Amino acid sequence: MTFDSPQQPLPAELDPEARARDLVRTLAAQLRREPLRRPTATYRLQLSPQFGFDDAAKAVPYLAKLGISDVYLSPILQAAPGSSHGYDVVDHAKLNSELGGDAAYARLCAALREHSLGQIIDFVPNHMGIGHQNRWWMDVLENGPSSVHAPYFDIDWRPIKSELNNKILVPVLGDQYGVVLERGELKLARDGGRFVLGYFDNAFPVAPGRIAQLLQFDLESLEATLGRNDPALQELESVITQLEKLPSRNETDAVQVAERAREKEVAKRRLEALCAANPAISKHVDSNVKRFGGLAGEPRSFDLLDTLLDNQAYRLAYWRTAGEEINYRRFFDINTLAAIRMEDARVFADAHRLVIGLLADGTATGLRIDHPDGLYDPASYFRNLQIAWLSARARRLANVPAAEPWEL
Repeated sequence: MTFDSPQQPLPAELDPEARARDLVRTLAAQLRREPLRRPTATYRLQLSPQFGFDDAAKAVPYLAKLGISDVYLSPILQAAPGSSHGYDVVDHAKLNSELGGDAAYARLCAALREHSLGQIIDFVPNHMGIGHQNRWWMDVLENGPSSVHAPYFDIDWRPIKSELNNKILVPVLGDQYGVVLERGELKLARDGGRFVLGYFDNAFPVAPGRIAQLLQFDLESLEATLGRNDPALQELESVITQLEKLPSRNETDAVQVAERAREKEVAKRRLEALCAANPAISKHVDSNVKRFGGLAGEPRSFDLLDTLLDNQAYRLAYWRTAGEEINYRRFFDINTLAAIRMEDARVFADAHRLVIGLLADGTATGLRIDHPDGLYDPASYFRNLQIAWLSARARRLANVPAAEPWEL
């Protein structure tokens, strides 16, 4: 055996340089056959729940007769409920169900193809609508800096006001916090194995570590009912222990973040199953939810809820405080539109995967980018957008999958 023999070349399918050259050749050949489409006349359609994909499809024959080359659609991704404009996207991975969803969009695309019209999509990279429909935002409210999605938003976790360290100010209340609390407007509820705080149309998650505080309240009474060695009681105590031992919400180490994300969901599933299977456990938990909720007109009855809220990764506040204390970047001064960190590669990929896929397979023929001036680095964003399209198109033509889940 010798150790100085020349290294054997990698097979072409394993050599990254060979694969890259092949993708470039494939894409170049396709572009020679089919040059990039250039719009000559566009017509903008403002989509809304009252004018969805099927309504747009009905307009296509008329637009074709006008000589329109490309229909320019307002944002098509899932927006906040009832949105009349679509610029408050809450889910980049889903077509807007209020516009008709996947099936209606497919009918619109078929109509456009039938009349040889292109499709330009309005895309919003700078910000998202925030609310309980936005799972990224809800994850951040639930887990603070330890959220898997904490890096997705531009949040100052160390603001000048020390009371907001590792917390997000959420200025949604119609009055001062104490007044709203004692009026009983903050409603605590259980949803399976998770707990939610409601405020009119708003919903906020309860941090998993604080759920343990609620579950173990008056545990002695439950033990007296079931007995010390009851398997259901022991399962509940095990869930409490699991929640108490979660990594801190201030932990940002990747391993700890992943452990917290996994274990909190396991604990929720265990609690949901336990409540469904054992009426005594369910009664105990729901009775505690009611006690923590307080009684309007009895200020001291809200002490438990106040303590629970004080230990969340967010602080609910009067909406007028936003101008002075807000610690997440917004779109101008609109509290419900939070800026996202598009300069982060994974944020970019998660936000663009669907629309780049539509471009790569020829469904869409272009993007109109909304407010790129608000981005951290607009020039880099446009370069990344071009690279993402070229990469996705080449991979599609060559039938090569993405190497990593966050790649386009």
